[in-house]
This record gives sequence, C-alpha cells and structure tokens, in this order.
Amino acid sequence: MTDKHVEEPHDFAELGKILVIIPTYNEAENVTRITARVRAAVPEAHILVADDNSPDGTGEIADGLAADDDHLHVMHRKGKEGLGAAYLAGFRWGLDNGYDVLVEMDADGSHQPEQLPRLLTALRGADLVLGSRWVPGGSVVNWPKHREFLSRGGSLYSRLMLGAQLRDITGGYRAFRKGTLLGLGMDEVASQGYCFQVDLAWRAVRAGFRVVEVPITFVERELGASKMSRGIVVEALMRVTAWGVQNRLGRLPAPRPADRNTPVAPDVESKAGAGGTVR
Repeated sequence: MTDKHVEEPHDFAELGKILVIIPTYNEAENVTRITARVRAAVPEAHILVADDNSPDGTGEIADGLAADDDHLHVMHRKGKEGLGAAYLAGFRWGLDNGYDVLVEMDADGSHQPEQLPRLLTALRGADLVLGSRWVPGGSVVNWPKHREFLSRGGSLYSRLMLGAQLRDITGGYRAFRKGTLLGLGMDEVASQGYCFQVDLAWRAVRAGFRVVEVPITFVERELGASKMSRGIVVEALMRVTAWGVQNRLGRLPAPRPADRNTPVAPDVESKAGAGGTVR
C-alpha cells in the first residue's frame, strides 16, 4: 500500500537547488521506480543515486536512467561501506556542486516521494525537517509489531538518554538546508544505520538549529531485502548510551562547523576517499 497521490503542487524556488540523495545496494528492482516517483513528485529536484558497487547491476541501471535525464546523477562508490558513509559522500558532493537543500531518502519506496513536498514546505521555516512516523498523523504500513517496538523503543531511549525532544530521531526521511549540514561537524561523524540518523539529528539540536517533524506514512518495502541488521541496532545502543553519559558529565564537545568558504570535499571525482566517481 502506497500513497501515490502527489500533494498539491508547490513552488520551491525560494529554497534554491534541491538534491535528493538515494543510497543503493542491490536495489535493481527499485531504482527505476523510485527515481521516477521523485521526478514526478518534485520535478525541479535533482537526484543523486549513491551506489555501493551493487553486484546486481543497480549502478548500471542508474547510469542508463541518468543518460536520459540531466536531473539524475550517479555516484559509484568502491564497495558496501554503510548507509552513513554513503550519505556523507552524497552530502559532500551536493555541497560542492551548489545544492541548497539536501534530502535523505530510501531506495525501496518506504519513504514516499509523494510526501516530499510536505518536508520541503516545512523547511521554509526550519533548518532541518524530519519525516516522522511517531507524531500525530504519522504511521507505518505492513510492519510487524517487533519492528514497530524496536523503532519506537529506539527513539524513546535516545530521547531519554540525550534529552533531544524528537519523536522520531531514528527516522531517515529528512531535508537539510546547506547551512545546517555545514554546521553539524560532518567530518566527525563515523556512525552508521540508526545511529547515524540519531547522530545527525542530535548534532542539529545541540548546534541550535530549528528542527521540525512532519508526519509521514512509512511503507515497508515490497521488493528486495532489508539492510537492517542486529549489528546496526547494537551499534546504536552502545553509541547513544556513551553519548548520553558523556553529555551528562559535560564531556561531549559541541559540533565544529565546517568552513563555509571552503568546499567540503574538493575533487570528488578523483579522490576515492571523498566517496567515489560521479557520472
């Protein structure tokens, strides 16, 4: 079940250039449909598919799509390095290429592109917008109870440990302003999965940015395999606990903003460490 109804048309010109970053690993069944849905929902937005050298040919499929669409770009990364690393590489490429708004979105359709206008509308009065499953109006579809318990419990535990009053701090459907990302200390972020999302949202709160949550309907994937693992959950639990203890002891340093006059990741096409090649 998906909400294929695109919300009322909006003009997002005042937000500047928009880039939707979609990390992929073995998403050959989904990459064509998700990029088409993004292009239909917000035609002015550009898309960066950040592929971790998928053995199922996802990157090659994306290359074929990009050949016919100047709003679609493909980053070919060296291998499977995790969600956080893919997003950080995508953020750096987007910042270096003049984008003003950078959006996180899953490739499997769980984050509905038709609801992207909702996030972008809210960004007019915010620095970071979180698509939230756990605020009034938010929901999940086709999730087993243990997944819902894990997600709600993870957000609650993070909220209690960190003191960040966000209902869905682990969610991954987000819209950032350029200045927000530059102010988060991205070079200090090393976490993955759930923990990566907690890390970025909490950094935004600690840095004093205005963070807003809007309701979304999260739809469990219909095609392909979930990338969630026990290791990701364990990492999140350990890191959130450590951050909470350090914060209460006053030992957690504030995020260090990037130099806004310096590109975050110069020469991204030739530096493997910057994330990969973009075609």
